[in-house]
Amino acid sequence: MTITQLQYVLAVAEYKNFTLAAEKCFVTQPTLSMQIQKIEEELNVLIFDRSKKPIQLTEIGQKIVNQAKNIVNEADRIKDIVEQQKGFVGGEFRLGIIPTIMPTLLPMFLTNFIKKYPKIKLIIEELNTDEIILKLKNGHLDAAIAATPLMEEKLKEIVLYFEPFVAYVPENHSIAGKDEIEVSDLNLDDILLLQDGHCFRDGILNLCKNQNFSKNTSFQIESGSFETLIRLADEGLGTTLLPYLHTLELKDKDKLKLRHFREPKPAREVSLIFPKTELKIHIIEALRQTISGVIKGAIVFQNVKIISPITKNNL
Repeated sequence: MTITQLQYVLAVAEYKNFTLAAEKCFVTQPTLSMQIQKIEEELNVLIFDRSKKPIQLTEIGQKIVNQAKNIVNEADRIKDIVEQQKGFVGGEFRLGIIPTIMPTLLPMFLTNFIKKYPKIKLIIEELNTDEIILKLKNGHLDAAIAATPLMEEKLKEIVLYFEPFVAYVPENHSIAGKDEIEVSDLNLDDILLLQDGHCFRDGILNLCKNQNFSKNTSFQIESGSFETLIRLADEGLGTTLLPYLHTLELKDKDKLKLRHFREPKPAREVSLIFPKTELKIHIIEALRQTISGVIKGAIVFQNVKIISPITKNNL
């Protein structure tokens, strides 16, 4: 059997369709089917139950797939070892970033990174946390940047920075006169939230975990855009919370509406996440160094309290 044959097996196991798996592997469907049939004949077992729709793994097929993942990963590790020995930092690298981090962090480091490492082809996707976890486990991402800790056994996290939460409070609001605020000053029913699926929303719910979310307001809106929430707050429809880096680009008149929390400031932990197989670790380290270098001048807060990005309460 060959590494290529095992890659074909993994593709069919993931997509549960020979035609789709062949497209993803950039081969014809007959070629892929023939190679999988060869490995089945060599082992004298059926890896897939083709009578079911979609195609399912047999019991022995599941065990073969689990081992095939290890073999393919270790084969890729050999390439990494050789490249690191040669001092080569290049090739394709797939990076996922969550939506509440990408617009602010990416412009800060991307230019520096591509200038310093021109041989790396960086493929960046904006994905929510659940999508990132799935793609990392399936091998469709090499690394990701997201709020942590995620408590995922197969993933490793390297902390990049801690980003405080900042309240955006419109004029004439009851807490607008305060220079600094505390969590107890917040009213969850008054906070405009990002839509479900954003870990920053879950962070806010965890921050206000001792409050009941009644939803008994005259309207309910959940947006995927901080800009929309800011505009609604300016219309007197509530307050919102923003990640600190997002506040740096606000207009001066809008910065006057920001209220920082008293220390320890609630904050999110932002990390580089990657599989524990640590493939392409030299590129991951290059990313870490680049981001750490640019972020030091932007975030100087030290006394923070990390708020979990994982929903704890069913609010």
